Amino acid sequence: MAGNDKFTLSITETPSKFMNLERMSVAELITSINREDAKVHRAVKKALPQIEQLVVRIIDRMKEGGRVFYLGAGTSGRLGVLDASELPPTFGVPENLVIGLIAGGDVALRKAVENAEDDPGKAWEELRAFNINVKDTVIGIAASGTTPYVIGGVRRAREAGLLTGCITCNPGSEIAQTAEFPIEAIVGPEFVTGSTRLKAGTAQKMILNMITTTIMIKLGRVKGNKMVNMQLTNSKLVARGTRMLMEELGLEQNDARQLLLEFGSVKKAIDGHKKRSEE
Repeated sequence: MAGNDKFTLSITETPSKFMNLERMSVAELITSINREDAKVHRAVKKALPQIEQLVVRIIDRMKEGGRVFYLGAGTSGRLGVLDASELPPTFGVPENLVIGLIAGGDVALRKAVENAEDDPGKAWEELRAFNINVKDTVIGIAASGTTPYVIGGVRRAREAGLLTGCITCNPGSEIAQTAEFPIEAIVGPEFVTGSTRLKAGTAQKMILNMITTTIMIKLGRVKGNKMVNMQLTNSKLVARGTRMLMEELGLEQNDARQLLLEFGSVKKAIDGHKKRSEE
């Protein structure tokens, strides 16, 4: 009977409120999906206190040299890897500061790996390869809250004294009970039954954006509202950095661009220019 109760609580697997999708017109389909997506913002808003509790503690640890590790499978794993991979070019931080691990390894980013998420011991094995320590944080991402790969990794991390959190879309899930600081964004049944790449995935992405953007700001990787530490990996970003220096230092375009390329980042260029002015 308990098993049936637990299944009933699995909102991400609850049947869609919409019937006969194949009979809908394109306009009806996209309008209905859009209406469902509107619920995501409200669900994430309700979770803000939980997000704050976790982020405040992560910042304290990262100031002492800690790292953040994401654990996930399928869509959840891909979102974690995506978020982690965008931080170095956006904020100029090392690639090993925030690390995304996905069940099945990098091949699972493009192709599903059979049974990869069912091994509860694999994530901890992978985490140990990074010489994980008590300054680090492990965040499990699981829409259902039942993924063995994620639960096992978070459980072992917490037992080892690490800060642990999770992002899930089911209330009272096993992962939420396992993590010290759970984040629950209850978005309701999906438009296509069980397809958590929809509302659940959107909620997870929004929360990941909040977590790492806030952390990067508090670690000094943003000045005002500018990405002053971004990597200059293409002409668009060089042009953006040039405009930042023109606004900040009052330089002409050619002078600002030359300064930017000389120092390699907006922040270093500003510091270098001010140092020269003082000499």
